[in-house]
This record gives sequence, structure tokens and C-alpha cells, in this order.
Amino acid sequence: MIVVDTSVWIDYLNSVSTPQTETLDLLLGRDVLAIGDLILTEILQGLRPDAQFSRVKQVLLSFVVFEMFGVLRAIRCADRYRTLRKKGITIRRTVDVIIASYCIDEGHTLLFSDKDFIPFVEHFGLKTI
Repeated sequence: MIVVDTSVWIDYLNSVSTPQTETLDLLLGRDVLAIGDLILTEILQGLRPDAQFSRVKQVLLSFVVFEMFGVLRAIRCADRYRTLRKKGITIRRTVDVIIASYCIDEGHTLLFSDKDFIPFVEHFGLKTI
């Protein structure tokens, strides 16, 4: 399954053309795509007009939505974060650690444009397109 990160959705919703948004455009309607509850929150909280919020929420809820966190995952996230810190790599946002860890643990591919995911690809085998 392909999980689409907030970084790609924001560019896509703002009609920003990137390799990742072009990939998303190709995947829509062809593959089963997913988002996480944290991704849903990040996208929706950034929408200002009520009509846009309602429209985007309806579209996003048509995808598979995973619940990404819990006690065991919290511990694995902290462990991965600490491992990267020992290597001199600091991940700026905890939510990115959670999203990457969820995809690694569940074997999902992550479509992203946020550079904070790259260490998870390099050091933990996060699958990406």
C-alpha cells in the first residue's frame, strides 16, 4: 500500500508541480492509496475556508485512513529517533518520525517530498517511490 505524506498533498492541493505530485496524479484512481490520521490532521488544520475544509475532508476520507500511533509504536519511534541522533541526524518534527515508523513497521511505501524522511530510507529501509 502507498501512504501519501502531507508534504505531497499540500503541494498537490496547491497545484504545485513536483515529481511527487506528478506521481500522485498518476496513482490516483489506479492504485489503493492511504493516509494516516496524523496526515489527515495536518492537511485539514491548514485549510482556511469552511467549504474547502469540507470538500478536502470528503476527498481524503475516500482513501484508506490508518491510525498510526500507540504505546508500542511510541517506543519504536523514540528508539529510531535516538538511533538517528547518535548518528548526528536530527529529525525536525515528531510527526515525521511517527509516519516513517508506521510505514516501516507495516511494510507500506511512503510517497513524500519532505527531506526528513530520507534518513529513514537510508538507515531503516523505509520504502519510497
